[in-house]
Amino acid sequence: MRPGTVFAGYRILRILGRGGMGTVYLARHPRMARDDALKILSPDLSADPEYSARFHREAELAARLDHPNVVAVWDRGVEEGRLWIAMQYVDGLDADTLLEAHPAGLEVDTALRILDAAAHGLDAAHRAGLLHRDVKPANILLERRAGRAERVYVSDFGIAKAANESAMLTAPGMVMATLAYAAPEQIEADVLDQRTDVYALGCTFYELLTGSPPFPRSSNAEVMTAHLLAPAPTATSRRADLPVELDTVIARALDKDPARRYASCGALARGARAACHPGEVVAGEEDPSVPGGLRTGDDRPGDRSTGMGTSGAPAPRPRSVRALLSAVVALVAVVTAGVFGLRVVAAQESSVPPTSGTTTTAPVTPVTWGSYDFMAQAFPALLPSGPFTSGYQGLRCATVDAKLDALAPADPPPALTHLWCRGDSNPVRQALVLCNADRSPSMLTRDTEVTPEGEGDWQRGNERGRMYWAVGTFNGAPSGILQIGFEDPARNFCQLYVSGGASGRQLVDWWASAPA
Repeated sequence: MRPGTVFAGYRILRILGRGGMGTVYLARHPRMARDDALKILSPDLSADPEYSARFHREAELAARLDHPNVVAVWDRGVEEGRLWIAMQYVDGLDADTLLEAHPAGLEVDTALRILDAAAHGLDAAHRAGLLHRDVKPANILLERRAGRAERVYVSDFGIAKAANESAMLTAPGMVMATLAYAAPEQIEADVLDQRTDVYALGCTFYELLTGSPPFPRSSNAEVMTAHLLAPAPTATSRRADLPVELDTVIARALDKDPARRYASCGALARGARAACHPGEVVAGEEDPSVPGGLRTGDDRPGDRSTGMGTSGAPAPRPRSVRALLSAVVALVAVVTAGVFGLRVVAAQESSVPPTSGTTTTAPVTPVTWGSYDFMAQAFPALLPSGPFTSGYQGLRCATVDAKLDALAPADPPPALTHLWCRGDSNPVRQALVLCNADRSPSMLTRDTEVTPEGEGDWQRGNERGRMYWAVGTFNGAPSGILQIGFEDPARNFCQLYVSGGASGRQLVDWWASAPA
């Protein structure tokens, strides 16, 4: 739209930013001596009745926010068949643009100040019943103020939603977030709450400190897998001048399990400041989730609930397969999930520097295991056919290396391939599939680090094999262990190592009824 054009009464002055969802213009208000940021959405989105209904509802909710660290929403409507929303214009730059001038990361105190202000704005939105769902550097604006520190704003609540209306306002199969900052529960289309924004703010803070998002990968599928599987990276591995306590703070913010994250964005900001300035008294604002006042004990760096020490480094992994399976819980709380046809919202770059972030929906082609397909094909009724589907009793799997670290499938695959799966604990909690890539027979060897319960041959129809069952420990409690080998040439190059239940006998009974 050219400068001088009048749209919905606004006179267009210039373009501020452009993306897949639409274009943001600087525009003069039709009746007041004020310039607004006018976002005009794309024709495709505007023509979608379901999206249009959600847009109007969410714009109305966002307009309720009144906070000094949140960009105000003034108005919204439809003109010439196009949805539009008018917002407060912030004369400055976004944190993403600021990072372009500081590719190795910002000064620590600058990053802390941005984090603290953004946390205040987000917590205010959460108290009002709104989630942002797309927190990222491009959606954090810094207003220019002569002689004073810039004011920091959280922008683009256009895809915000009421916290108690997620089912109504989010279409099935949609992940409303930029992938680099998407929490595991967003990728899994699971229930969202304020801790989803805590995760994204933790990713953003990591990038402010290091100049890079936490999981830079070469494809959307690899980014999603990293969010679901990979441990949080350590900021000190990229910047030696950072205090090691920050690694624990970031690990907690990026925990795969929302229950182990900070309860609020403010708690994250206070934890980060305490890590950087341990002698400073950090004031906290009221946390409504804690009766009677402030959340205090959950802000400490080095909290054991992260599964990491104050250095932020994961504990050394044990060598046995059984112990590796037990150690996975410290590494992964949520595994690869979703459905075929999952659509994600990814940011699209433009030659026009955006003032506020914009996103676009992009289809993700159904993904199989690629060169690892032979593993799933050996167990077609048991295992999922790809990383974003589920198998028998909800088994969700990912390719891992020998240490159970997430990896992108190699082509050709290594000699011994690993597929790690998480079950529904009824009774299978975890399963590890090990296969020889050359299809040579896999020799079943008893795990000597568990307490044996029994062994024997098994047979179902024309298929037979050997199994060992035992009792081990999982997080200090008894856990069943089952090792399964096969004689059938169609899968004798694989073996299964399963854990769950309270005894190996439970798993033997499970295998008797599981699909062959």
